[in-house]
Amino acid sequence: MITIRDRVRFVETDMMGVVHHANYLRWFEMGRVSYLRQCGVEILDLMNEDIVCPITEIQAKYMNSCIFDDEFEVQTTMVAFNKAKMDFSYKVIRLSDGAVCVEGFTRNLFTDQKGKIVRLDAKWFDKINKVYKEEK
Repeated sequence: MITIRDRVRFVETDMMGVVHHANYLRWFEMGRVSYLRQCGVEILDLMNEDIVCPITEIQAKYMNSCIFDDEFEVQTTMVAFNKAKMDFSYKVIRLSDGAVCVEGFTRNLFTDQKGKIVRLDAKWFDKINKVYKEEK
């Protein structure tokens, strides 16, 4: 699991003063990018080799709200991985009281820029798989 911490920006809130639900999905993405970076994999490097990682499935369960200036943590865990896909689970936690605000899941496939599913080369797979196996 990797964690990132941040603070709610005013622009991320809605007219009710709470974080708009779509922003939690952005925070999931921040977690995924950080997870891959921890593995030694940069998204731009994959893209330079014609590999992209589109989301094919997403789930979010909203339980508590964050508001402007709340500090939060996104916990990202890879729950499944192979040469064609990666699945992640997420928890967004409000740091002031430890409340779980959102739990989520995403599935990313590996495709080329045209959308054809590809299998990761060993140089990418081995880096990600090493971290994934260490977590298991």
